[in-house]
Amino acid sequence: MRKPIRRALVSVYDKDRLIEIGKALSSAGVEILSTGSTAKNLAEAGIAVTEVSTYTGFPEIMGGRVKTLHPRVHGGILADQNNPEHLAAIAELDIAPFDLVIINLYPFAATIASGANFEECIEQIDIGGPSMLRGAAKNHGSVGVICQTSQYDQLLTAIAAGGFTEVERRQLALEVFRTTAEYDLTIATWLGQATDKELPEWFGRIWHREDSLRYGENPHQVAAIYSGGPAGIVSAQQLHGKEMSFNNYTDAEAAWRAVLDHRDPAVAIMKHANPCGIAVCELGVAVAYQHAHECDPVSAFGGVVAANRTVDLAMAQPLSKIFTEVLIAPGYDADALELLMKKPSIRILKCDLTSINSLEIRPVSGGVLVQATDLIDADGDSPANWKQVSGDPVDVQVMKDLEFAWRSVRSVKSNAILLAKGTASVGIGMGQVNRVDSARLAVSRAGDRVKGSVAASDAFFPFADGLQILIDAGITAVVQPGGSVRDEEVIAAAKAAGIAMFFTGTRHFSHA
Repeated sequence: MRKPIRRALVSVYDKDRLIEIGKALSSAGVEILSTGSTAKNLAEAGIAVTEVSTYTGFPEIMGGRVKTLHPRVHGGILADQNNPEHLAAIAELDIAPFDLVIINLYPFAATIASGANFEECIEQIDIGGPSMLRGAAKNHGSVGVICQTSQYDQLLTAIAAGGFTEVERRQLALEVFRTTAEYDLTIATWLGQATDKELPEWFGRIWHREDSLRYGENPHQVAAIYSGGPAGIVSAQQLHGKEMSFNNYTDAEAAWRAVLDHRDPAVAIMKHANPCGIAVCELGVAVAYQHAHECDPVSAFGGVVAANRTVDLAMAQPLSKIFTEVLIAPGYDADALELLMKKPSIRILKCDLTSINSLEIRPVSGGVLVQATDLIDADGDSPANWKQVSGDPVDVQVMKDLEFAWRSVRSVKSNAILLAKGTASVGIGMGQVNRVDSARLAVSRAGDRVKGSVAASDAFFPFADGLQILIDAGITAVVQPGGSVRDEEVIAAAKAAGIAMFFTGTRHFSHA
């Protein structure tokens, strides 16, 4: 059963479609009360409207900070129209009930995002709006409430149909409490933001479901993807292919992070959140893709590929011949996209290059772990700040390979060893329970290419044995954090082999 709309309170910051809504209400014989610029806009459009200050007998004061905070307003919103005592109370005080409240809030989130100063942000904290919305939502048995311009089509349908149903009013109320919760959370998070050297004492985040997924990591797991953080994979535009799966998203995220760690054109190929090939090349992503694929062609089959530059036809041609689950890049040349879209199985994502989120959140039983994101480009990641502890000075190409290997090993699950030559990975050992096995795995995958390569280790060598495996295989230089109680033993092994070893003083250990 629909409840008729006889009287409406309208006070909106966003004036989009305001006149359209006002005319629909007026044509339906609805009495409209409004405030400030909203009332002015309606009146100028020839729509009959009563100023709230006229109705309350109390003027707007403090630059509009106080205008709707009045018993004649809130009494009309909160009166349960099915409760005789409520109706008698407002009748005695000459308060008429509202059947509809239309409010949208001051744009606080947009204001802080614009870089406005503290005082400007404070002024964009809405007080009357959330109060009226919450009151109407609480009293949704009597009042329909609209808090988003996206609900206007639903409102127009309800006006034409004779009002909202009880189920519709309850759903509108739910949206109000979600909206005001997110609004207050944004304010509280902003006011309580931490310094660069500490994490916040309290924080929250609202997640909006963007899509339901077919299943999670396994077919028996229900899954969905939610947005709520900075722009990234969730906001990527899918240009082609069937819907993304849970595992597609996790691998795409890992691949995207891997290429964002590099300044030069880079390509990463991921399987199960680990790179099976990664390369950079000043000549462009086509050559980088070729080199990344050569690292481990067997594992690259069915992988996820990311590039940090526009994909051109020269990259698309060899890629189109390999079964690839997902390709993600900031853009695609038209001829490259045309070729790739001939493959029905590949999912093609376009994602703007953005900064990496500064915080990582990982659920654990009973709570979450929060940490500053492990970002490349800290002081320890610059070769200028590394300490050479063995061997002769290295040439420019070896140093480029070492820096590439160091930037790339961050994307490998620990224990991680990455072998590189010509700014491309040639062997990767990942996810082993000891560093010796990771070294063996990297050497095994590199094969003959290990000769003359350089190595990067994401954490220190606890003993010389892991390094010795790399030395025996033919590496010429190694970069690692250092910091083991047995560093001298490891340095001695490097000196005995005549290889250059650098300590960064920074660790890039990826545990999860």
